[in-house]
Formats: sequence, C-alpha cells, structure tokens
Amino acid sequence: MRVRTLAAVLLTSALALAACGKEGSPTDQAAPAGLFEVAKDVKVEGSPTFEKVKARGNLVIGVKEDQPGLGYKDPTTNKYSGFDIDIARLISAKLGFDPEKIQFKTVQSAAREQALINGDVDYYVGTYTINAGRKEKVSFAGPYFVAGQDLLIKADNTTITGKDTLKGKKVCSVTGSTPAKRIKDEGLTEAANVIEFQGYSQCVTKLLEGEVDAVTTDDAILKGYAAAEEGKLKVVGKTFSSEPYGIGLPKEDKALRDKVNDILQASLDDGTWQKIYEGTLGKSGSPAEKPKIDRY
Repeated sequence: MRVRTLAAVLLTSALALAACGKEGSPTDQAAPAGLFEVAKDVKVEGSPTFEKVKARGNLVIGVKEDQPGLGYKDPTTNKYSGFDIDIARLISAKLGFDPEKIQFKTVQSAAREQALINGDVDYYVGTYTINAGRKEKVSFAGPYFVAGQDLLIKADNTTITGKDTLKGKKVCSVTGSTPAKRIKDEGLTEAANVIEFQGYSQCVTKLLEGEVDAVTTDDAILKGYAAAEEGKLKVVGKTFSSEPYGIGLPKEDKALRDKVNDILQASLDDGTWQKIYEGTLGKSGSPAEKPKIDRY
C-alpha cells in the first residue's frame, strides 16, 4: 500500500483539538506538519519489536529536540517538528499507527544505543550516523539522508575557513557524537580545546556568548541554527565527512529493519521523501540529494 500525503489543511484543526495531553503522552504529538495515510492490517513476520509494539498499542520513538529543521521541540507548545520527525511519522504510519499512537521520547546522543538495547524506544530517528562500531550494538535501516561535518562560526569570523584552521580554537560538539570524535582523532585542535555538552543548543549558546570559537556537527544541523540566528552565525561550507543518517533499531530484529528499508525506498520512489525534505530541512537552504538504501 502506498503512503499518500494527506492534505494537512483539512486535518490540522481536528488534530490540534486532540493534541492536549500532558508532555510525553502520545496525544501530545498528534499535530504533525506532514500527515500520512495510516496503513491497515500491517504484519511484520518475525519481528519481536513489532509484536511488542502491537501488544502495547503505541510506538515510542527516540528523537532529538534541539535541532531546528530536523528534530525540534517547541518549548511553548511541546510539539515536535523537522525532517527527522516527519520521517519518524512516515514510518509509524506505514507500520499502521495513527498519529495519536506515537510517543516521542527525547534521547541524547550518548544514550541512543542503550535506549534501543533496553527497549526504552522502539526505533530512533535523530541524525544517527551509521558506522561499524554502532552496528555491533544496534542495527540500522537507511540511510534516509547523507550529511557532512562542517563548522558553525560567528558571522564576522574570518579566521576559521575550514577544518585546517582550527588549531588553537575552542570547538564545541555533543558528548558521544561522531563529530566530536573526529575532531579529537584527527587532532584538528588541541584536546583541551574540544568542549562537549549534552545538546547542540548548549554549544550554540556558548558560541553566541563568545566562549567557544566554533560548533561542529553535520552541515544540515548547523544550517538550521544559522537560519534561527539570522545574521549572527554562518556555516563555513566546507564539509569534511560523509554522515549517513540511519533509523536505529534493535540489533537482532532483521524483519523490522527490512520493513523500514522498504518504507524508506517507497518514499524515495514516490516523491514522499522529497516533499518531507522541502517542507522541513529544505527551508534551511541545504540542497537535497536522495540517499541510497544500504541493505544488509
């Protein structure tokens, strides 16, 4: 069954009335920017995760909340929005779950693997780079997007022009993230100058306050922050990595991984992926390039 994007203007009001639950409840997440037709009578033979979810009656999806354009939680309305969020919603709809049956759970980068191992979340969608080390603990569907590591600096900074100009500069990233590890492993600045926090928003605050010289992570994330702080920050624009974002899943659940890969491939083929991109991350000015699903 193909996923068809429903007309949001026809349903927003009705869903908004339903979205009055307390923070963290499924009903609190019920007004997405992009709405997708919910598949009926879905089966994922051999998936223990899917069976658990069906018995429970709702999905718990791990996400980020501090990445504008990707995974962002509005502090006033408590609603989640962004490219990652809509990809998560697309998957949930194709798995047969109505929007009110979704519970988004914010999980920081350093805790992602353990959240999946413990069963605290059913799957994770949050700028989660696929790599060999992580595959030893969890599995991945996708990638659903490929980004590249870059640098966010103040708009008037002329001394940082790329990764090779970071010596002596304080560089901030998130604890346990791939970008932080790369800065250390390649010795791009002194070890004492690598500053780590639990969230990217903390790094951006330190940058605006002049306590760090640059924030590093994937260009897609950085452009979101630059757009939010228009005229104050800029992205250098010279990527120095390839970051394939995957859907994090329990390690041994190949049946669910195959199903999610099928969902992602269908969205790439029928134009749904492009519509999600244009309505979210595309607003940051970052061009779209369709990823190639890597099945294993």
